[in-house]
Amino acid sequence: MSIGLWAGGRFPAKELPPYIIAQVLGGVVAGGILYLIASGQAGFDVSAGFAANGYGAHSPGGYTMAAALISEVVMTMMFLLVILGATDKRAPQGFAPIAIGLCLTLIHLISIPVTNTSVNPARSTGVAVFVGGWALAQLWLFWLAPVVGGLIGAVIYRGLGRQDR
Repeated sequence: MSIGLWAGGRFPAKELPPYIIAQVLGGVVAGGILYLIASGQAGFDVSAGFAANGYGAHSPGGYTMAAALISEVVMTMMFLLVILGATDKRAPQGFAPIAIGLCLTLIHLISIPVTNTSVNPARSTGVAVFVGGWALAQLWLFWLAPVVGGLIGAVIYRGLGRQDR
């Protein structure tokens, strides 16, 4: 998402590396806290998935890698379009949180059965490091798809949202 916001002209390039690092570290800390809470329940087994993102045998609905890739690219693209549109200076003020929140809710309703919903590499990394094995092996898709989706969304927004139209 951060790369998409940069490509959309809303985030300075020089701030991307430390921001991405901070997001990933925050995701891992959050994953660790969730792990500590979940492991307090008798019978907890991190190998069951721990809400890690996955495809194939690790998709909640058994979706293929291609379906997971398409879903994550399109969901991230749409999310970025809504964020950029709702926060545009030409948009009505004060409604961005409603539009963004409802969009993210819809994204989750659509893509939880497909991949457990990523649209954020830091979120995906945060739990994958605790699941290990298959989750780390499939993590590449949950970095690639949001970056590609964010870039596509930024290109579309810049083309459609130009003020000279």
